[in-house]
Amino acid sequence: MKERKLTARAVEHAAPGMHGDGNGLWLRVVTPERRQWLLRYSRHGKTREMGLGAYPDVSLAAARDKAHAARQQLANDIDPIEAREARRQAEAAKEAHAVTFTEAAKAYIASHKAGWRNAKHAAQWRSTLAAYAEPVIGPMACSVITTADVLKVLTPIWAEKPETATRVRARIEAVLSYAKSNGWRSGENPAVWRDHLAHSLPPRSKVAPVVHHAALPWHEAPAFMAALRECESMGARALQFAILTAARSGEVRRAQWSEIDMDRAEWIIPAARMKAGKDHRVPLSEAALAILHEMAALKDGSGLVFLGRRKGVRMSDLTLTSPLRRMGRGDLTAHGFRSTFRDWAGEATHHANHVVEQALAHAIPSAVEAAYRRGDLLAKRRVLMDDWAKYLAKPPAQVVRPLFGKHHATEDVA
Repeated sequence: MKERKLTARAVEHAAPGMHGDGNGLWLRVVTPERRQWLLRYSRHGKTREMGLGAYPDVSLAAARDKAHAARQQLANDIDPIEAREARRQAEAAKEAHAVTFTEAAKAYIASHKAGWRNAKHAAQWRSTLAAYAEPVIGPMACSVITTADVLKVLTPIWAEKPETATRVRARIEAVLSYAKSNGWRSGENPAVWRDHLAHSLPPRSKVAPVVHHAALPWHEAPAFMAALRECESMGARALQFAILTAARSGEVRRAQWSEIDMDRAEWIIPAARMKAGKDHRVPLSEAALAILHEMAALKDGSGLVFLGRRKGVRMSDLTLTSPLRRMGRGDLTAHGFRSTFRDWAGEATHHANHVVEQALAHAIPSAVEAAYRRGDLLAKRRVLMDDWAKYLAKPPAQVVRPLFGKHHATEDVA
């Protein structure tokens, strides 16, 4: 072994440059404040430098001990740099695998909420996971969560609250996939439905068949609209507008004057409020424009088309359903009138199905069809919505009720 050359005093006062202690140990001085210990060694014909720490955090004696330990590894045919990196990776993996489900869920929501439509969606994520998943798997490391753990979350609510349970399962799956992509777990996702949980839980349709929104038969729509026009309330006007435009109630309740172009007879609903996440142009019939002219006289500076009880606060969903209860039609829902419109268009008109679907702002199921259908069929939809408004304005006597289970209409085929 070569003689040691450095002393504690020499190290303390070393000038910029390289200072050797022997046996491959060097002190590199860049400035009096920047001093680094290095070990130079050769392995398989290549010279490498291994950092041993900065002075004065690492003293001369400590640097010699580190150099000695590294040389012992070399004597055992172990590269000390590679061994140290492997140790660091193992420690990082151990730390990563300690990330809990609650921590991973918070990270997932934080990284995805900017792409969600509104703050309410993020709040729903937090509330459902906090209520159902976190009491069971929240404190557990993502790396150890198994199918049995996921089933402990889902089984108690699967039959009792099928819609909620379905959302919880999907959200657990998303969080665990996110954890895997970040190196916090490995292996298969225990919350996947297809070919996995589907073998342990009955499909949602078996435990709770889908209940569709109650809809008014289309041949009763003119009589209903005549009665609705007699109702003097903001909710009744908003419901009329929703029916005339075949829009969702939430889109109507949040409608802003900035979205309305009275001259062009168009309502442009921004993507942020659309279920499909795209701007949606709605052609406005004369009847729909008449309601807007009525609402324009009531503007309060809030920007809302249909006013709530307090300035700047939009009306609640119950405001649209209250006219139904007053009319003795509590069996119906505001959303159900979209089905009424769909049934009328399909059974009493010759309007093309894809035009009707576009009017309802339904997503195009086929990716190929979506790629070729670039326009929004506004001109054809304008004819459709005008026909709908004219049909709704008909005296009830001109509408023939269905016979033998089939819907027939007179003078209402567009």
